[in-house]
Amino acid sequence: MWDTVGLWVGGILTVAIFSLLYRDNPFYRAAEHLLVGVSAGYYVVHYFYSSVIRKFYVPVFQQGDLWLLPGGLLGLLVLFRLSRRWQWVSRYAIAFYVAAWSGYLIPSVVQERVLAQVASTIPASPSSENTYAFLMGMLVLVGVVSILVYFYFSAPHRGLLGRISQVGITFLMIGFGASFGYTVMGRVSLLIGRFQYLLQELPATLR
Repeated sequence: MWDTVGLWVGGILTVAIFSLLYRDNPFYRAAEHLLVGVSAGYYVVHYFYSSVIRKFYVPVFQQGDLWLLPGGLLGLLVLFRLSRRWQWVSRYAIAFYVAAWSGYLIPSVVQERVLAQVASTIPASPSSENTYAFLMGMLVLVGVVSILVYFYFSAPHRGLLGRISQVGITFLMIGFGASFGYTVMGRVSLLIGRFQYLLQELPATLR
């Protein structure tokens, strides 16, 4: 019974969200506020359990890993943000978190987003077995170089520099178009899923 009730509640909320296509109305606002409230409550409980319970309370008080206690207490200082009088205390925890996390992320970001991208831009050596891969690598190399030239603003884009930047604009437009098309396909996929929910799963509960 509860599964059937859940399906019908989901169907009613889906129709309430779709009602925005007609105009703004109380049903849409109620569904929107319910979605935001439920999502916020879910993530608060989820992060509290995964961060405070699993990574602080269980290791320190049940497993005896006392070396985690200073870090946990430092993290709890963030809760002073809720007090207007004592919110300055939370700045120490936030400053330490930002500095430590930045130092931890910088090497990995350089490795994954800089060195890996540079290595992927360099085409493989040509041979009879990987001609297609070599051509695609050269295409990527031309695209990357021309886009970088387009964003080079220290010299006017005239002559050869201007022609190369025009090639970069072409690659940018292709990339933006592909990203936009991918986004539209994802949204249409969600829409199809909602229609299947309304037209197939809900009628199945009445049989």
